[in-house]
Amino acid sequence: MSEVVEARWSPSSWRSKHAAQAVNYPDPERLSSVLAKISALPPLVTPSEIERLRFQLAAVQRNEAFLLHAGDCAESFDACTQQNISAKIGLILSFSLILIWGGRLPVVRVGRIAGQYAKPRSSATERIGDREVLSFRGDNVNGLDPNDRTPDPQRLLSAYFHSTATLNYVRGLLTSGFASLHHPRDWSLSHVRSPSLRSEFEKITEGLSDALDFSRTIGVDSGKESAPFERGGGRGVLGEVDFYTSHEGLILDYEQALTREFPLAESPSGEKGYYNTSAHFLWIGDRTRQLDGAHVEYFRGIRNPIGIKVGPTLGNDELVRLLGVVNPKKEPGRVTLVTRYGAGKIENHLPGHLQAVQASGHPVAWICDPMHGNTLTSATGLKTRHFGTIISELTSCIKIHTACGSRLGGVSLEFTGELNEQGFSVTECLGGSMELGEEELGLRYQSFCDPRLNFEQSLDVAFLVSNYFKEARRGITGENNIYAALGGKK
Repeated sequence: MSEVVEARWSPSSWRSKHAAQAVNYPDPERLSSVLAKISALPPLVTPSEIERLRFQLAAVQRNEAFLLHAGDCAESFDACTQQNISAKIGLILSFSLILIWGGRLPVVRVGRIAGQYAKPRSSATERIGDREVLSFRGDNVNGLDPNDRTPDPQRLLSAYFHSTATLNYVRGLLTSGFASLHHPRDWSLSHVRSPSLRSEFEKITEGLSDALDFSRTIGVDSGKESAPFERGGGRGVLGEVDFYTSHEGLILDYEQALTREFPLAESPSGEKGYYNTSAHFLWIGDRTRQLDGAHVEYFRGIRNPIGIKVGPTLGNDELVRLLGVVNPKKEPGRVTLVTRYGAGKIENHLPGHLQAVQASGHPVAWICDPMHGNTLTSATGLKTRHFGTIISELTSCIKIHTACGSRLGGVSLEFTGELNEQGFSVTECLGGSMELGEEELGLRYQSFCDPRLNFEQSLDVAFLVSNYFKEARRGITGENNIYAALGGKK
């Protein structure tokens, strides 16, 4: 293993390794031409923004902040619209506001947005009717239409420009007062079924407004209080709150093309480092984390903070060895572990993973992905997830962390704030305070990938976590605390 860690790294050294989930392009020359074009295009994000995120993730590791990682399973080019982007950012801001109110901790906001166009698949082909076709791998590889499944390099260039358009609009939103805590987002909750949910959210916005009015009246400069959290590089993406982008680093050709060398900000000797400028944060998926694989080889050399999906097939020793490869110097803020076991498997695997990492001395942020291990198929053939199962895994995760002397540092969720023309949320996951039934799934099922929590279900989770940490802050603990925070609903 030491040979892997000590070998010379370059942005292309991954090519000497086996790449899981590789895309086979029928025209290599056209691929090379597109990659050359992308290599010459401007970066999407800056090194100072990336360093700022590393600094803030180190605070998450010290339990001084909470990480919210959220957005679509896979973005689509067609969903790159003003309305959809505004809805996604609005939901992330609303969710984080609820967390801040209950937990009294800064929230690090990382969206699955502006680049999450690829998706891994368990099989290279799939059956559609009586045809066997190449599997759909996301809009940056091929088309959802069964007649458009040949991988096209031009889609990588389209992904770059759709990411650019998304990021540009996000920057514009967040520097124009959209995220201002002095003017809480005026969400119309008319589509929310639960009166109690509307009432709770209105209490927070009214309380926040009162608190800010009081602070202004007595002349408090709130910026001074948060100064330790405000260091670590230039402010990222926005003016009044930080917001960062992320995607799974699946298509390594694309990631290499956007990897650039820059001077390190904190190096007096002028040392340089390589940054992936396609996003602030990238993660290695559960299908691509092989110790001797191409993805681990690529990820070990970039300066970006990285995530690693941790599932039931990852052994304790293997996890520690993986951390040794991607973070041999044990640098704070570098690695976030995203656990995704499934509600029925978490108790068999998370304690061992926690204890192994604790014994190794590696600094990591632990966040829970309660979505990916809990997917099921409805009687009508639609992929879905049940809110109660999602909450079950999240509850077990918090309980196990507490028992092991650890603390959950964040959540990773697939959700959307999108509304249709009539102002209704999507219907893709069962349950929640709206008590969505299986017969309602087909009403507004819009995801072409995995099912997402809608606006109302997302706020259910936000209040659950917020109330749990509010009670913990008051010294109230107990195994049933998180269920009580949701009013007994599962």
